[in-house]
Amino acid sequence: MRIAIAGATGRVGVPAVEIARARGHDVVALTRCDGVDLVTGAGADAALGGVDVVIDVTHHETRSTRRSVDFFTAVTTTLLDAEVRAGVRHHIALSIVGIDGQSSGYYAGKLAQEAAVQAGPVPWTLLRATQFHEFAGQIWEIASVGPVHLAPRMRTQPIAAREVASYLVDLAEGRPRGRARDLAGPHEESLVAMVRAYGRAIGRPATRWRVPAVSLPGAFGRWQRDGSALPGPDATLGEQTFAEWVEETRAAR
Repeated sequence: MRIAIAGATGRVGVPAVEIARARGHDVVALTRCDGVDLVTGAGADAALGGVDVVIDVTHHETRSTRRSVDFFTAVTTTLLDAEVRAGVRHHIALSIVGIDGQSSGYYAGKLAQEAAVQAGPVPWTLLRATQFHEFAGQIWEIASVGPVHLAPRMRTQPIAAREVASYLVDLAEGRPRGRARDLAGPHEESLVAMVRAYGRAIGRPATRWRVPAVSLPGAFGRWQRDGSALPGPDATLGEQTFAEWVEETRAAR
């Protein structure tokens, strides 16, 4: 099978490429480095020649609602239009568990992406996954003020990015499903505890003073704390725990 992966250099894209190739698939990377601009569409038609399935795991680091919506709408429209011309039979998009009702920031863009996929002309599968284990490291890096690293209070059920990648390849090997079951990690975790554990794993003191817990304001803060980001009871669960990922991170340093 010929599988194209949009976002092939990202956190999920890299293992998705490796896993698909290990299973014997012909993989096409849809990245600017490979001559494809998914916003403008340059190079997309040539890259999708003979492709059976497209997996979209693109990411855009922004807190701006407009930029997020514009990016994901443009990329999805570009991909679907090119897929129609190329005769692609299956479009798969990765989204996020629990984002219904979010109207601002990054999540608004993901909802716009979902809507475009569902309204589009290509048979589709939409997979929502929970935050990745690596989310703790992202928060450690971006939510810092001098030596202090802020840890938002959030209930989450993190999953290994590689397990998400593997499941996406599973979906690519099957028929379009529409909305697939949500995918989550094996256990609920506290994001505060996750960030502190990450700090210890990288050799930084993770005391309460250095990693204070904070409650974000407004509807988004309530969404983080009230369990809305958790999967439902019918979700598919991964295997690697956050604690196991932390040990891997510690050992790799």
